[in-house]
Amino acid sequence: MSAASPLLPPCLEGLRVVEISAFVAAPLGGMTLAQMGADVIRIDPLQGGLDYRRWPVTADNESLFWRGLNKGKRSVAIDTSTAEGRELCQRIIAAPGPDAGFFVTNLPARGWMSYDALRAARPDLVQLTLQGDRHGGSAVDYTVNPRVGLPYLTGAGSADEVVNHVLPAWDLVAGHLLAIGLLGAERQRTRTGRGQEVRLALEDVALAMISHLGFVAEAQLGAPRQRHGNELFGAFGRDFVCADGVRIMLVALTLKQWRALCEAMQLGSAMSELGRGLGLDLDREGDRFQAREAIAEWVADWVGRRSFAQASQALQQHGVCWSRYQSLQQLVASDPECSPANPLFSSIDQSGIGRTLAAGLPLNFGAGPRLEARLAPALGQHTEAVALEVAGLSSAEFGRLVDRGIVRQAKA
Repeated sequence: MSAASPLLPPCLEGLRVVEISAFVAAPLGGMTLAQMGADVIRIDPLQGGLDYRRWPVTADNESLFWRGLNKGKRSVAIDTSTAEGRELCQRIIAAPGPDAGFFVTNLPARGWMSYDALRAARPDLVQLTLQGDRHGGSAVDYTVNPRVGLPYLTGAGSADEVVNHVLPAWDLVAGHLLAIGLLGAERQRTRTGRGQEVRLALEDVALAMISHLGFVAEAQLGAPRQRHGNELFGAFGRDFVCADGVRIMLVALTLKQWRALCEAMQLGSAMSELGRGLGLDLDREGDRFQAREAIAEWVADWVGRRSFAQASQALQQHGVCWSRYQSLQQLVASDPECSPANPLFSSIDQSGIGRTLAAGLPLNFGAGPRLEARLAPALGQHTEAVALEVAGLSSAEFGRLVDRGIVRQAKA
């Protein structure tokens, strides 16, 4: 793109997506679409959905989790236990327009919210439905991980101990797959005029990923994977402690990384001799893994005789792949990559929470402006606007719903 080329609008501008969801994957999918410019309308019960007070929360019980996963969306609050509330939801989901008729949910898609019921009002509806498992059963990351065996591979415990992980990895992958799936179905609808329901199971996401990474084939063909604590499996990498107590992570996965590590620590001759003595070629990542304990003795000695400042200067100078261990508090307080110095972040003033850092979209589209993080809505903030503009209600019809307590309005 030349310097004189005009910037394009956000790539999903004009696309309207309705979301009825809770917790991580589906809200993340919706927010990802919103961060690319889509009009994402989240519908919740009058008092908030299952995740409305999800931890972490402020001292006033405002959910940082909910606000974090709903930035840039419009919020509608409707009592779906009533026939009128369900009908309003269906009108919003199936509203006319070439860029409308897209629905994302991870709640049970049955009854009034089933694909068949919704497409009766809009035959070209595209619905993305996230399930726990492919049979429609309940599952979350913390139950999927035990099934695929990862807690037995994590940590350095004995064979009968398990180590659970705090990061909901499958939710995160599934959320982005939902966004990709919706855009794929949108492309098909644009070309054929046909809508469809796309189903995704969280458990299948995990099974697919461990298959892609070779875990499944390894279990079939190789020796059982052992625990290796903080060691990088299949190459050289682990944590070391500097003379002043600062802990760092060093990785030599590629040949370039390995040679940079050896140059920074002046270990080239020692490692060549070590490799010959062990009958290994340390230029190969698998051989480095086999020799990891012997290599680590040399590296630990080098790191342990230097302060963090001394070690970091040498590692940086030689292009070593490394990082410092730091707490979340240290990250936020002193790391420029988690600050407005990084275009990913901006400072927003969220009602009920105050001014905090918020991340926008990691993707940076060169032909358009980089969109800053936007505020999350107050629950029900856009109920009236969506009911009138999208569902086509008159002001009098909406007023009657307000009087009967079927919808909720809230100020920002």
